[in-house]
Amino acid sequence: MVDILEQGGVIMWIIISLSVVAAVIIIERLLFFRKIRLDEEKMINRLKSTLQKSHFDEALSICENNPSPITNLMRVGIEHRSYPSETIKQTILDAANLEIPSMEKHLPALGTITHIAPLLGLLGTVTGNISAFGVLGRLGSVGDPGLLAKGIAEALLTTAAGLIVAIPAIIFYNYLVNKVNHIIIRLENRVNELVLLLGGKA
Repeated sequence: MVDILEQGGVIMWIIISLSVVAAVIIIERLLFFRKIRLDEEKMINRLKSTLQKSHFDEALSICENNPSPITNLMRVGIEHRSYPSETIKQTILDAANLEIPSMEKHLPALGTITHIAPLLGLLGTVTGNISAFGVLGRLGSVGDPGLLAKGIAEALLTTAAGLIVAIPAIIFYNYLVNKVNHIIIRLENRVNELVLLLGGKA
């Protein structure tokens, strides 16, 4: 492994560093989405029971003590419960839009890694070939095949490393973006449930 990193040069170290960053982002986002999904089901059931009894202060307290996308929407809806249904719905939808940045946290960075990892691999290919042809230029012929092989190895290794990092990063990036879109749709459906529960003015 150390030999591979040495052969790949500085660019290989950069690609490896990006792979670590990508892995951390992917794991953090997967855990985040899993947590809010579990919390959402519990909170919805608890809040439904509370709202059906018209215990609005208790429902607000639950939302404030358990911050998450769904409880933030619930809190806004409860605070505007005396308004007409359409106003409640629009207010909650506006609040839902404010939740999008927290769900998309770090995803732009992951998207950037998916784009630059293969480009860095290509850069490694170019610098490796420059190194290899530099050997040929200095010696006039392949006097030391080891020197030529080192340049070619750097070119091939960084290209492979860039693709190895980019391919799973692209898969997870697309998965996480779709996850955010599905959550937004689900939150919009929850809005309709909440408006019915709150029963705003006609």
